[in-house]
Amino acid sequence: MLFSVGKFHQVKLTSVPEVAFLGRSNVGKSSLLNALMGEEICHTSTTPGRTRTMNGFAIGGQDRMGNPGRLTVLDMPGYGKGSREEWGEEIVKYLAKRKELRRVFLLVDAMHGLKQSDEQILKLFRHNSVPHQVILSKVDRILLPKSTKRNIAEDKFKENVASLKDIVQRIREKIQPKNDGPPALGEILTVSAENERWKALSPKTRGKLGIHAVRWAVLVATGLNQQTVDLKVQGAASNVSGAERMGEA
Repeated sequence: MLFSVGKFHQVKLTSVPEVAFLGRSNVGKSSLLNALMGEEICHTSTTPGRTRTMNGFAIGGQDRMGNPGRLTVLDMPGYGKGSREEWGEEIVKYLAKRKELRRVFLLVDAMHGLKQSDEQILKLFRHNSVPHQVILSKVDRILLPKSTKRNIAEDKFKENVASLKDIVQRIREKIQPKNDGPPALGEILTVSAENERWKALSPKTRGKLGIHAVRWAVLVATGLNQQTVDLKVQGAASNVSGAERMGEA
């Protein structure tokens, strides 16, 4: 871990690009970050508001100045239930003032859609010209509901996919409004919670559907998609191209 702080002014100054992950409490942010970097770096819990500080992780060896990491991944405290009001103030300071910030990834629960607090954050992004992209989490609850104990029928699965597409479209209309500042970037990404069925098929993603697309989005946001970089938590091994590392199965 590069730093863990509770106040914006305590965040360590670096020369490397940063991406931040943000979302309501218990949206699945910590498990996503664990899958993203292939290590148990964040404690996962069903208790809302478990993340209590802004936690920065140095990724990919050293930069040209010898600082740890070629990029910094920031795990922000959750907002909403279980969070603290003062965290919101510090999040706003970071998002509006941090020069190294390249993109914020906002997680939204696919089952619950955009809440009022999500819409407030999105408005803040637009009014402060903060580059941002939305990730729908826990889409497995739509594609493969808990009630599906056996292999799902093809027709039913197609219905579930269509339902997810409808949800994505409704959210897109809200996150990309006209004449209200820069809208959300690119496509809406979708990821699942850890799923034992998918974990057997793709153990390197920890059973998370969509994790490769998130990795690629991080590389593009930081300009590392065409560079040779080891995208592991500081202290890990060999160098590979960004595209190869983020896209390995």
